[in-house]
Amino acid sequence: MVGWRVRRFQDAHVIEHRRLHWVLSSAPVGGGWVRTRTVLIRYVPRDYDSPDPAADLRVWAQPLGLREPFVGFLTAVLPNRFVGTTEHCGGLTVSVWATVGLSHATAAGLSRPVLGSHPGTINLFIAVDQPLHPAAMVNAVITTTEAKAAVLAQWEVRTPEGWLATGTPTDAVAVACPLGTPRIPYAGPATLVGWLIGRAVRRVLEVACS
Repeated sequence: MVGWRVRRFQDAHVIEHRRLHWVLSSAPVGGGWVRTRTVLIRYVPRDYDSPDPAADLRVWAQPLGLREPFVGFLTAVLPNRFVGTTEHCGGLTVSVWATVGLSHATAAGLSRPVLGSHPGTINLFIAVDQPLHPAAMVNAVITTTEAKAAVLAQWEVRTPEGWLATGTPTDAVAVACPLGTPRIPYAGPATLVGWLIGRAVRRVLEVACS
């Protein structure tokens, strides 16, 4: 997993790179666009229901020596369910790490809105080893989501109402790439980088769902 290293703590995994990366994220900490080299995945009890998950993550990051900016995820799955994989082709490398909790499965457009935090979450961190155009990073999020929904359908994961699930209420994703140029312009499923992202996402989710 080119340049990225994973450190295991009692209640967390930290994924780090020696160089700053652009990250586009929907995570509780580091959401939106951020330049960082650090991703924190913090494990919480299944009954975790905090009104301010971002504040909790910032507090939990301090004993680990992490300072902002970082990207922070929360999950209630066990640490041994942390999964990672890497795909290579044509001089391009894509790595994906995931934690998958399906206790609150939802179907986009069908499940009713819910309030509060739900730690049964699918977290996906995707790292591409070449610079991406900002539009390609958005493309990568779309490709990731398509692959995720396809795997949930393949495994017939269903909501409490019986609909085929597309995710959970609190799924989060982050896409990282190095700074610099030239930048890959697109990352849809028919591009090389999108194909690698889709393959890696499918692999980690299939392992997690099996």
